[in-house]
Amino acid sequence: MKRLIQIELIKLQNSKASKVLIFIYFLLLTSISLIAAIKFDIGPVKFHLAEQGIFNFPMIWHFNTYIAAIFKFFLLLVIVSMITNEYSNRTLKQNLIDGLSKKEFILSKFYLVLILSAISTVFVFVVSLVLGYFYSDYNELQIVFSNLEYLVAFFVKLVGFFSFGLFIGMLIKRSAFTVGAMFVWMFSEGIIHGLLQWKFHETKEVIPMITQFLPFTSMSNLIKQPFGRLKAIKTVASQVGERLNYDYAVHWYDLLIVMAWIAIFIYSSYRILLKRDL
Repeated sequence: MKRLIQIELIKLQNSKASKVLIFIYFLLLTSISLIAAIKFDIGPVKFHLAEQGIFNFPMIWHFNTYIAAIFKFFLLLVIVSMITNEYSNRTLKQNLIDGLSKKEFILSKFYLVLILSAISTVFVFVVSLVLGYFYSDYNELQIVFSNLEYLVAFFVKLVGFFSFGLFIGMLIKRSAFTVGAMFVWMFSEGIIHGLLQWKFHETKEVIPMITQFLPFTSMSNLIKQPFGRLKAIKTVASQVGERLNYDYAVHWYDLLIVMAWIAIFIYSSYRILLKRDL
């Protein structure tokens, strides 16, 4: 395991584009703190985002993991380029000649996925902890460290997303086409949602029962949008007579579905490499 990780880290160090993308990614994660500065003063209406409770413990874990997950495309490019460069630079064939088995090659890429996801999760934890202690109205340890399941969901979401990129990269072998294929898949899931809404418009509760098993939808279900928890949204909803009964929790079955997809993606990547004539 250590040898495989060292191989990937050496490759990463020698890739200037990957280092730039990783730097931009973590810079964007740090910029979450700038959200606190967002203010809208339109006549009598004054809106300060930091005062809406987004940086209060424990809501900050939900809000920050949701926002941080948006930036995951930068690390996806790193994963995809690391895969496709193996083919274009013929380093994959050379690694196999030097004694690296096909199973070890896939494992080395998966270890890279785990490392980048783990570092991202720790980074979001630290940033959220600092912001929370600076802005939160609640600093009791029991409150501060509650709802940490959002960090677990964030980690699993990243691993699932990057594993999907690893699988598509192994399948297509071209960076641009790989990213394009993932967007096509995402668009296809949107079409499936639309068709199901048309088909089951009278029994809409059936739709999430089906779509929860789609790859991108299952990843999206891990951390649901947090904006309905904002004080301003709740106030507006109450004024118009609406009740926001939205389920924001991280559910074990959502985690299980994504972990099943991770296993499928990694195993499928291995089978592709096993059958491919290099």
